[in-house]
Amino acid sequence: MNRLLPIISLLLILLAIESKAQVSPESIDEKIENILSQLTLKEKVAMCHAQSKFSTPGVPRLGIPEIWMSDGPHGVRGEINWDNWGYADWTNDSITAFPALTCLAATFNPKLSYDYGVAIGEEARYRKKDVLLGPGVNIYRTPLNGRNFEYMGEDPHLASIMVVPYIHGVQENGVAACVKHYVLNNQELWRDHINVEVSDRALYEIYLPAFKVAIEEGKAWSIMGAYNQFRGQYCCHNEVLLNNILKEDWAFDGVVITDWGAAHDTKESALYGLDMEMGTGTDGLTLSTKNAYDNYYLANPFLEMLQSGEVPISVVDDKVRRILRLMFRTNMNPNRSFGRMNNVEHQEVAREIAQEGIVLLKNDNSFFPIDPNKKMTIAVIGENATRSMTIGGGSSELKAKYEIAPLEGIQKRFKNANIVHSMGYASGPPAYARVIPSPYDADSLKRAAIEVASKADLVLFFGGLNKNHHQDCEGGDRLQYALPFGQNELIDELVKVNNNFGVVLISGNAVAMPWLPKVNGVMQGWFLGNETGHAIADIISGDVNPSGKLPFTFPVKLEDNSAHHFGEISYPGDSIKQIYKDDIFVGYRWHDTKKIKPLFAFGHGLSYSSFNISNATSSKKTYTPGEEITLTCKVANTGSKDGMEVVQIYVGKPNSKVERALKELKAFKKVNLKKGENQTVQVSFNADDLAFYDESISDWNLEKGTYLISIGNASDNIVSEIEISIK
Repeated sequence: MNRLLPIISLLLILLAIESKAQVSPESIDEKIENILSQLTLKEKVAMCHAQSKFSTPGVPRLGIPEIWMSDGPHGVRGEINWDNWGYADWTNDSITAFPALTCLAATFNPKLSYDYGVAIGEEARYRKKDVLLGPGVNIYRTPLNGRNFEYMGEDPHLASIMVVPYIHGVQENGVAACVKHYVLNNQELWRDHINVEVSDRALYEIYLPAFKVAIEEGKAWSIMGAYNQFRGQYCCHNEVLLNNILKEDWAFDGVVITDWGAAHDTKESALYGLDMEMGTGTDGLTLSTKNAYDNYYLANPFLEMLQSGEVPISVVDDKVRRILRLMFRTNMNPNRSFGRMNNVEHQEVAREIAQEGIVLLKNDNSFFPIDPNKKMTIAVIGENATRSMTIGGGSSELKAKYEIAPLEGIQKRFKNANIVHSMGYASGPPAYARVIPSPYDADSLKRAAIEVASKADLVLFFGGLNKNHHQDCEGGDRLQYALPFGQNELIDELVKVNNNFGVVLISGNAVAMPWLPKVNGVMQGWFLGNETGHAIADIISGDVNPSGKLPFTFPVKLEDNSAHHFGEISYPGDSIKQIYKDDIFVGYRWHDTKKIKPLFAFGHGLSYSSFNISNATSSKKTYTPGEEITLTCKVANTGSKDGMEVVQIYVGKPNSKVERALKELKAFKKVNLKKGENQTVQVSFNADDLAFYDESISDWNLEKGTYLISIGNASDNIVSEIEISIK
């Protein structure tokens, strides 16, 4: 018994300590200050820059861990080598590949965005990542931007609504979402230096809202600066963007991380808002090498400025406080989960997002759905029917556990049909920052495809873009609006021998469709991840009723797009400077206001059923600033299939004292209805959401007077209008 007394005493002491901690826990801020007081200046500086391609150092003597990051936002990237961009060749880093964010935006379903965030956050946590580099909310300004597939479309309200639940889902796992690329990184060409000039009004109304909501409502723990410049200062150390707007106006308490290699100056990095520098011009060699980690801008040069007094110690202390706060939320949080990876639930989330994001663009003579039980010959033509789309694309490429190609999905679902595939065209293997020619003979591929199509009962053409350089890929914009690799010419030849013809586009961008009148049906398929083939077959067979809506406008021709209308200085710039001459008139705002008919409008998406939106009313006719505006309408499924419709609410201000878009999306709601069912739908938004950014006062201004509310299911399909007034 005497031998047990010391053990019992120790247990009682530990219980007392734990009990005391539970009664009066030391606050996170107190813990941070305690740690800060124990750090040497050199240790503080070391925490502000990378030690490898995807990590920053901890402080081993104090038990402070390293911070580990991973590319996203569609899945956790395979393990990269410590000092170079080669893959580490692990055998246990294959993950669930989720659909691209363009697909997520096309669902118009915030619940799915939350599910997406939870699932990808669990995978990042299982892989022991502390920061997931995503989501991206840069605005779709031009269909040539090679990175549009990683973003959430052209409308700031849609992106704002969809980004918040994604962040919440990720961060519930103790993994920081890193919202990117802040801000105005709306093209890949010259992204590392182009100086963007944009009006304050366009900045605040179009390009900042999704970032603002991500910080203020999403409570994102980190944010990634953009490569480009804004008004002559690089975005990763920009006094206006980082100090004034982000940290002061929005009260951001997290960490600003550079895009890789996006820092350019030590003093500006120190003083203008950057907290953590990654990827600056290093191959990660030795300390004797000019660009090794300790020679980053926020490394030894920063230390020297602090030691000389040129930069006050309070500057590094603020950065380290933010980094420690990030750690207490992630890798120093004892209560975070262990994560999960490649489980059935994640695969189901990926498939459901893909199903709801696929957009039925055209469906003449009810070409879709195709009866999966009918005996027939289906010609599946196109490289994109078999090509892997999880690899390639730059930083968002993935090492997927598996990938169901469209052809495989159709073969599994259409078991009674004779499925014959012909490649038709070829693009070459995926490569970043270069193009590798295809080894195939284009004429031979075309002849074989025509032969197959001529003998089939119907043709499904799988075309579009891929994740090669100059396609949907980081590091370079597209070179043309047309489909590449001779696809337009091939379609023209194929419809001559078989006019029972449907097209499935796999891409993250709009494309020109000169062949549109000649085909019966068109689907926008996006990059759909693991479950690509299953999800496409679900829609084509009618097992799932399509409900996706376009998150951006398809112009008829490139010159119809606002960025391109104003010539090269508007896009892509003169290689030094770029002026956003389209101002606030991006996407459907431009097409509506200038009366330029699009090929397919923002919000457009067909169904195998039919819906009727009627009886739209407003709870009041007159509202005051800050008051909620509540609308109700009846939505009826008048078709023969269960399905989902998206009620879209747009608002315009006739006779405004400033130039405005004809209408702007202010609210939406996705409704699930059984065939024959109807439902009263209520949608609300705040009167303050109708304000414009008034440059004369550098603040928001809510005009009094009449506003026109438009209710419909696409920006070009308005079925009801209501007038209200603001006092």
